[in-house]
Amino acid sequence: MAEGLRERKKRQTRQHISDVATGLFLERGFDAVTVAEIAAAAEVSVNTVYNYFPAKEDLFLDREDDAVGWLAAAVRGREPGESAAGAVLRALRAEIVAVSPRLGLVDGYDRFLRVIDGSPALRARVLGMRRRAAEALTAVLAEERADGPVPGLVASQLGWVQAQVVEFVQGEMAAGRTAAETSRTALALLDEIEDLLSEKLLTYAVADRTAGADRV
Repeated sequence: MAEGLRERKKRQTRQHISDVATGLFLERGFDAVTVAEIAAAAEVSVNTVYNYFPAKEDLFLDREDDAVGWLAAAVRGREPGESAAGAVLRALRAEIVAVSPRLGLVDGYDRFLRVIDGSPALRARVLGMRRRAAEALTAVLAEERADGPVPGLVASQLGWVQAQVVEFVQGEMAAGRTAAETSRTALALLDEIEDLLSEKLLTYAVADRTAGADRV
């Protein structure tokens, strides 16, 4: 369905406000910039800012929903015969090979990291995002497997895998490595991580090979 004029204008307004806010945060730091200053710079009202972004943190972490749902989406869309862990490892490798900004593989990302590191509110929000991501994955696994606490344990393990890759990328980018250089070393790290995972985790929640059948 084609995007209507009203929807396109709303999307453009939202992106404009986010871009203006991000520029101010990068220049001055998250805590030093007020919502009123963002509204003035974007030439909109404060109420308009809050209509699109209910909290100030939303202005900087404007792709939060995508990040929170990434693990669950990777497992939900796994291929026949593929386990939950296999799907996450495959998806992470694809992101690394693609030098994806989703993982922070973009030159200049160290500037974003400094903004987060300088704000207790943003650091707390990032931790909350990781918790919500694990909860979303737990829900997907629990729909398929009646294993008591096991879906939550598996989700925590796979969340750890993702976090290790992201934190490694962030450390390398903060140290001045390029996105291409970091991509190559991150692949080697992911291989090491996979070697550390137990067979039970690697074979948990394998998708049914029969097309259209329920996963087991």
